Amino acid sequence: MADLELSEEDEAMLAGDHGEAAKLCLRMVIALARVRGATRLLTVESAHVDGCLYHGQAGLDFVERLGELGGRVAVPTTLNVGSLDLRHPDLVHADAETTANARRLMAGYTALGCKPTWTCAPYQLTHRPAFGTHVAWAESNAIVFANSVLGARTDRYGDFLDIGAAITGRVPDAGLHRDVHRHATIRLDCAGLSRRLLGEDAAWGVLGHLAGRLAGSGVPVLTGVPATVTEDQLKAFGAAAASSGGVGLFHVVGVTPEAPELAAVASPDLVPHVVDADRVRAIRDELTTAHGTDLDALCLGTPHFSLTEFERLAGLLADGAPFHHTVSAYVTTSRAVLAEADRLGYAETVRSAGARIVVDTCTYLTPILDAGLRTAMTNSGKWAWYAPGNIGVDVALGSLAECVASARAGRIVRDEALWAS
Repeated sequence: MADLELSEEDEAMLAGDHGEAAKLCLRMVIALARVRGATRLLTVESAHVDGCLYHGQAGLDFVERLGELGGRVAVPTTLNVGSLDLRHPDLVHADAETTANARRLMAGYTALGCKPTWTCAPYQLTHRPAFGTHVAWAESNAIVFANSVLGARTDRYGDFLDIGAAITGRVPDAGLHRDVHRHATIRLDCAGLSRRLLGEDAAWGVLGHLAGRLAGSGVPVLTGVPATVTEDQLKAFGAAAASSGGVGLFHVVGVTPEAPELAAVASPDLVPHVVDADRVRAIRDELTTAHGTDLDALCLGTPHFSLTEFERLAGLLADGAPFHHTVSAYVTTSRAVLAEADRLGYAETVRSAGARIVVDTCTYLTPILDAGLRTAMTNSGKWAWYAPGNIGVDVALGSLAECVASARAGRIVRDEALWAS
């Protein structure tokens, strides 16, 4: 096992000079460092904590114990989704005990000094870590976005370790914090796909699902895609890749900041996996567990809907035609993005069509969908992958335009020409 060198500040924290909570948390960070073979700890500039989703008593006991020990975050720290929509509490169909404990858990993290942002997409907030800076972000899609799109550096931090890093401001110098682990391990050549198909967020969710399956916890690099790729498409790709595999970093040549050219992130002998329309359509169909055209619900916003996605959805709904009366529509976002969507009028257009807007949580994690809903449509590869197992609904994956057309028709509507191109 490698020797771990601690700074004077680390030694002081271990001695209790920064309080008992910091001492406890640093002991966790050091234990992780020894497991990962790190020889030193790094200072992080911010943290994003995922442990605020209520899974049971242990998580509640842990955060409240940190509070009793005087815990306080040492760096700016945002919070991931909780198990409740605090703005619209009637949307969550949880029992009284679960609701009370979930609320206590969210309050416990806020009491430690974390910002109550309640979003899985902290990169949609005003502050973003700069290129090359070290952070401690948890939640799979936030991790992969920070590493890939922003060029910041975070390893994968689970519950307890995320708040431990936030309270100490320290993480092991290991994993994706190090250059050696940021090189591509698989290559996907997408040059054969049409620009029309690559213009759809749902297609990027499908590509991400494929990349996760091929890469596992490795690093995919994409080639042959236009430089006009949007952040929403990169978000969809990373979230799906982090779900079907354990991807914490990807590169897109000519797009993401560490990959101005292929040679910057990959060896020349990395054999490409050629991706064509047939393969994309096959993965779309694999993520579609629904049979027939029956449709009960529309679920958008996993990861959380961005302001640009609200703008596009409002544009599709601008003619005023509402969703079919038999389809329940949900759009999940953060309270910060919703405030802007309200200010710009996008949210009202979405509500007028019949959608319910959910904040602070997510529809595949918590019991929000009305009882009896059996089939849902989404444009999210991540939602399509998790929802059948998590909440017991069958899913149809489609583009945003297909989702809107289906929710208006009350049945699943496909544009097969799109997926054949």
